[in-house]
Amino acid sequence: MTPPAAPAVDEPVLGDLADGDPAELTRDADLYAVRYAGHERPDDDVELASARLDTVAVEALRAETLDLRGARLGDVVLGRLDVTTLRAARGRWRGVRVSGRLGVLEAYESELQSVRLVGCRLGYVNLRSAELTDVVLTDCVVDELDLGSAVLRRVALERTRVAGLDVQHAELHDVDLRGAELSTVAGLEGLRGATVSEQQLTLLAPLLAAAIGLHVVPAEP
Repeated sequence: MTPPAAPAVDEPVLGDLADGDPAELTRDADLYAVRYAGHERPDDDVELASARLDTVAVEALRAETLDLRGARLGDVVLGRLDVTTLRAARGRWRGVRVSGRLGVLEAYESELQSVRLVGCRLGYVNLRSAELTDVVLTDCVVDELDLGSAVLRRVALERTRVAGLDVQHAELHDVDLRGAELSTVAGLEGLRGATVSEQQLTLLAPLLAAAIGLHVVPAEP
């Protein structure tokens, strides 16, 4: 069988960045070639809804909420985040790298292209009706990954553990799950177009049998 096409993920190209003023982190901001590091708002929000981030690094940010709803990100590093909720619905990300701890990641109806999540600890990830192209999760732990009605093209999970995966009504093309540890899967028919290992198939067998109403009984002696 032909292996799935690998994601083509370009690392963010940052170059020399100026130190940014945290006061610039506002709604509708237009940020270019700047770095924000060590900013803390543990009981507050960072408001960047509808902003444009081009060649930007946000590192060691600690906040209750990072709001990127409707934002456009290109060549951006979101590194070592400690954020309770990252809101990124209906955004457009291209050439983005993310690491850190996120309680909730809301990116439904978003367009993610050439995006890599590395070493992330994620609670609930909402990617419903999103479009993911050339996306990789590496060394991540995810409590719940919701891909309902999403479209995935060239997506891979590498050394990543997902407790609950929802692919109801999803559309998958060249999705490589061989590097994933999956506990439960909702909407098994949505896995059409994904690649799994033989070991994973064995683990998924009871779920597949239940999904099609197949009764499995012990072999007669």
